[in-house]
Amino acid sequence: MNELLTLDTAPQTELIPTIFSFILCVLMSFILRSFYLRRSFSLTGKNHIGSILPILSMVVFLVIIVVKSSLALSLGLVGALSIVRFRTPIKEPEELVYLFLAIAIGLGYAAGQVFITTIIVLSVLLIIYFFLSNRSLNNVLEYNLIINWKKSSLSIDEILGQLNPLLESAQLIRLDLSNDNNTAVFIVSPIDGTFLKEASGKIQALDNNSDISFFESKTNW
Repeated sequence: MNELLTLDTAPQTELIPTIFSFILCVLMSFILRSFYLRRSFSLTGKNHIGSILPILSMVVFLVIIVVKSSLALSLGLVGALSIVRFRTPIKEPEELVYLFLAIAIGLGYAAGQVFITTIIVLSVLLIIYFFLSNRSLNNVLEYNLIINWKKSSLSIDEILGQLNPLLESAQLIRLDLSNDNNTAVFIVSPIDGTFLKEASGKIQALDNNSDISFFESKTNW
């Protein structure tokens, strides 16, 4: 009789800490998301990466719980994940830091290391806050600016006239002109972080069918 009671109550006593750890995992992952959206230096894809962080932590939490429950399931999981290929390009190293933090949150809380996971993650966020997230935009490497427009009467000089007040420097490295589609590629050094929003508005005012791509320059043209 005592053995039956022990078997019945064991899963329940393990369920409560698991639920508690999961709640903390969710809370910490949303703190990480809010911190990333507010303090990240990324200029493109910020909302997309931010929306992934909590989901990534919860998925990792679930995976670790499954692995802990059965050795056979863990071996099967390794085989299943071996065919998964990550194809999403990471444009900035900072994105990798936050992705690994999200994974660490899921791993730590699923492993039951609640206290140490909380302390370490908060410590990392404090380090990022005080030492890494207060950089000014003009201290970063140059950026690629790609502008596509269809208005044939719009000249490159008009575009530069709108962009120059927002830039410390601009170098035209490629220009493709045709009757229905025009493309200009620049290497630019923005004055501040408001450049992308202001530049998009100014270019859209010149041509409603235009679009802008803006990313850190890593390519030698």
